[in-house]
Amino acid sequence: MSDAIKHECGIALLQLKKPLDYYHKKYNTPFYGLDKLYLLMQKQHNRGQDGAGIGAIKYNSKAGQPFLSRTLSVDASPIKDIFSKVYAPIKNQSKELQTDVKWLNENFDYAAHLFIGHLRYGTFGKNNIKYCHPVLRENNWKSKNLMVAGNFNLTNVDELFNILIEIGQHPKQKSDTITVLEKFGHYLDEENQKLFRTYKDQGHTYQEISSLIAQNIDIVSILKESTRDFDGGYAMCGLFGHGDAFVLRDPAGIRPAYYYSDDEITVITSERPAIQTSFNIEVGQIKEITPGCALILKKDGTLSEEKILNATEKKACSFERIYFSRGSDKDIYNERKELGKLLTPAVLKSINHDLSNTVFSFIPNTAETSFYGLTQELNRFLSKRKLSRILSCKDNSDEDLENIITEDLRVEKIAIKDMKLRTFITQDDARDDLVTHVYDITYGTIKKNKDTLVVIDDSIVRGTTLKNSIIKMLDRLGPKKIVILSSAPQIRYPDCYGIDMAKMGDFIAFRATIELLKSQGKQALIDQVYEMCKSQEHLSKDQVKNHVKLLYEPFTAEEISLKIADLLTTESINAKIEIIYQKIDDLHKACPAHKGDWYFTGDYPTAGGNKVVNKAFINYIEGINSRAY
Repeated sequence: MSDAIKHECGIALLQLKKPLDYYHKKYNTPFYGLDKLYLLMQKQHNRGQDGAGIGAIKYNSKAGQPFLSRTLSVDASPIKDIFSKVYAPIKNQSKELQTDVKWLNENFDYAAHLFIGHLRYGTFGKNNIKYCHPVLRENNWKSKNLMVAGNFNLTNVDELFNILIEIGQHPKQKSDTITVLEKFGHYLDEENQKLFRTYKDQGHTYQEISSLIAQNIDIVSILKESTRDFDGGYAMCGLFGHGDAFVLRDPAGIRPAYYYSDDEITVITSERPAIQTSFNIEVGQIKEITPGCALILKKDGTLSEEKILNATEKKACSFERIYFSRGSDKDIYNERKELGKLLTPAVLKSINHDLSNTVFSFIPNTAETSFYGLTQELNRFLSKRKLSRILSCKDNSDEDLENIITEDLRVEKIAIKDMKLRTFITQDDARDDLVTHVYDITYGTIKKNKDTLVVIDDSIVRGTTLKNSIIKMLDRLGPKKIVILSSAPQIRYPDCYGIDMAKMGDFIAFRATIELLKSQGKQALIDQVYEMCKSQEHLSKDQVKNHVKLLYEPFTAEEISLKIADLLTTESINAKIEIIYQKIDDLHKACPAHKGDWYFTGDYPTAGGNKVVNKAFINYIEGINSRAY
């Protein structure tokens, strides 16, 4: 993705089911759990580099000793920084003490059985440590302590905030993270109080009551009450001070969550390969948390999946497959190849099937897998054409046959990302010139004024990097035509479930559509849609319809793509520019189990999405430069 887009966070939860000395004896380290947490986070570092955090619960700490620990960081390398801090207190201890499980239990905060890890990309709030997860709600009663981390974004924070006020709370901050924590915390308190009264009436002592609450607390009831009004995409982890835990997934399965469990551990992550690599297990052993359900991890090691909310039509995020998740997942790798393959007919049409005078490449490196799919399919086409030419002409000379057989697809490494250039110059023209040098190009790969250059990207969101950097850079090679492929369809609508794409004016497809409407004398439609959106501002989210769709109806996707190419072409560009996007139907063919396509279609999986897109359009018309949720 040449346009830098911040996106979903990453989660990791790990429970050790055996005593710590078991792992020391079997794996030669008393830090088995902590080391595995480090691996799980490193294998998902692509999901967040604005900050990170970990938390832990000790199962058998004595009164007066810490049983709950948390470490956060917004360092440039937050994972490394966190684990350096965690191990610092014992770094200079003797090897004997570092391997003495009893001593570690009493002196090392992270000699724990239950761990949580979080990687943050900020879609709300600044890059500040106070926005890092896990967030914490503390109490002297173990079962009232709560630590929460997640990959989530809620569309109806205002509504949830008001609910907290109505039940008598005074939230310290208006954000979905604090709102979620306090919603869970409120019903956790109520459950504790209900059980306290029950066991007190039965004549139990206070110490007995504390233990009974920890054993019998109804996590399912807490989650059902807390999430009744949630609207958004989420995979939320929670640790309770007494040792239980949960991971909850939204009803549409928007955000991903995978798990593995055996007699030693239970582990949950945002990405499947993180578990495979960290524990060396087969992909078939890993399961996906059912949408609308929660995994409940009890302190005694038992695990159950419980229904919390009624599942809706599954709309798992397709951007996870196109770009965000790491491509080492078996299915994602094949899906990305298929995305490239499915662009082949449009590419052949664009170059008039002239492979001899076409060079193929990719930008950025994350587009390499779809590039493989594209070139493999082009090679299949080329092989069939060779065979047809040989069979159709019986009088081929040896030279003719050799020319046919030796024709190859022209594949080159056109662009290499250079070091990060810092643009200290403040004048716009000078800054834009420096930005064009973010990539180095490979000179001599293009026959000037003769070749067509085809380059594939994951997606084209804003078009800023294409216009200010990549197209200018590619044009210096002298091709007669530059074709930019996007393995994703046109991004037309904002996301409100965790990806940093919240403003309509940021989308090149939207800007192109507005330009087309104005140039064709259809300003009245823009005004009409604005009035329709304004008329719904005070409706509940369930009553709102996505009227922004109407703006795109007068045009085909191809017409919008032509306008996008026009907007991305500056006066200094000599080559003809063409933009080809993935078709939505082909996206679904490539990623059949991940049909969350609201960025492309406007078909939001929750009612809050419609409210957000209308608000985003209102903000655009009124010149308000802020997110719509």
